[in-house]
Amino acid sequence: MPVARFPLVSLVASALVLAGAAPGQLRAQHANPQVRVLLLETVRLTLAAPQQPLVLRAGSQRWSLAPLEPVVLQLAAGSLLLERAGGVERLPAVRELWLEPAAKSAGPPLDLQPSPQEGADFQLQQRGYRGRLQVLVGSSALQAVNHVPLEAYLPSVVASEMPASWPQAALRAQAVAARTYALRQRKPAAAFDVSATVSSQVYKGVEAETPSTRQAVVSTRGQVLMFGPGLANTVFHSSAGGSTENSGDLWSQQLPYLVSVPDFDQQSPVHAWEQRLEPEQLQKAFGEIGGAQRIDVLATTDSGRVRQARVTGPAGTLVLTGAQLRSRLGLKSTLVRFEVLAPELAALPPSLPALPPLMPQAADPAISPDQVPVQLLPPPALLAIGRGFGHGVGMSQWGAHGLANRGQSYEQILHHYYRGAELRPYVSP
Repeated sequence: MPVARFPLVSLVASALVLAGAAPGQLRAQHANPQVRVLLLETVRLTLAAPQQPLVLRAGSQRWSLAPLEPVVLQLAAGSLLLERAGGVERLPAVRELWLEPAAKSAGPPLDLQPSPQEGADFQLQQRGYRGRLQVLVGSSALQAVNHVPLEAYLPSVVASEMPASWPQAALRAQAVAARTYALRQRKPAAAFDVSATVSSQVYKGVEAETPSTRQAVVSTRGQVLMFGPGLANTVFHSSAGGSTENSGDLWSQQLPYLVSVPDFDQQSPVHAWEQRLEPEQLQKAFGEIGGAQRIDVLATTDSGRVRQARVTGPAGTLVLTGAQLRSRLGLKSTLVRFEVLAPELAALPPSLPALPPLMPQAADPAISPDQVPVQLLPPPALLAIGRGFGHGVGMSQWGAHGLANRGQSYEQILHHYYRGAELRPYVSP
């Protein structure tokens, strides 16, 4: 699930660290490491301290933020502006990039115990987050990166990825999968580890947390899925449509624990679906061949997902992979087939006379065939008939819901979708 990275070579200036001393209990760092989450890429950020004074720092410069005081950072004409109640300050350009660890400006990392009493440590675009904020200043955009302890990050992820009203077994399975995924994605040499979107796993901050998702995280604290000596790649998706996918049928590598297994997502609203594809959408998706008159599936995986398809248009054909087809058409999954919807006869243009019962060129040879008005068929619409939502590899979230309703524990759910992976406490290498 790659995310479009902001190239380090294009980052010009410095790192701004918004640091706070939020309540929390210090723990061993190996049990609760920091995760760096890309929250936003934009030219304008609004920051605030929701509960306590904070310090905004860029190099040797410091600004104190009073609670609820908004501060705006904005890129304008290649310069970084800092706006607050007292006015606007232009920050001098810094040629050398500093990716400063949060611990240098805020003391030791805090292990924030998620609880209903704790609020956000900072606000970004009026949404609250735990931990610290680092802003990377580039030539064309600002990157807001949240440095947050893993166990404080997860309650929001679980609630953002799965309805908090679902059974605890499903929520706990999601907590373990999300914890393992985040740890496996850590990249010390990069500017951040994961994004806050579906490119990695969704993270909406403190407001998304609920008592049930905090319970799911606390009750599985530190537990991860391992395969051999390493962390498993615990990818997940919404709904598999009856059967998950082999990782090797979608990606370049077949992992022994990511194999096709039966799914239990019958209650999913996207277990089965239909999507009408209008001619205008097909024209936009396949502009190089003038649209699509039909789509034929040429090859499928063992689970029935499209491996290769041929798109036939007025100006030629295209052969695409299932992933390419899904991307172009915005399909819910590649477990799909296509039907041509027969178009109705188009009405004649008002400037042309109606056709007589007999073709006029048969009655009058003087009339050229290209002078005869014809009824033009409009380009057809297609109907995509599919099942499931997502790439289909790993844990199906609706399947986890179905198994939980059958009385399966979170351990059993995880072992079903990640075959051969072992549940263990995480220990930093």
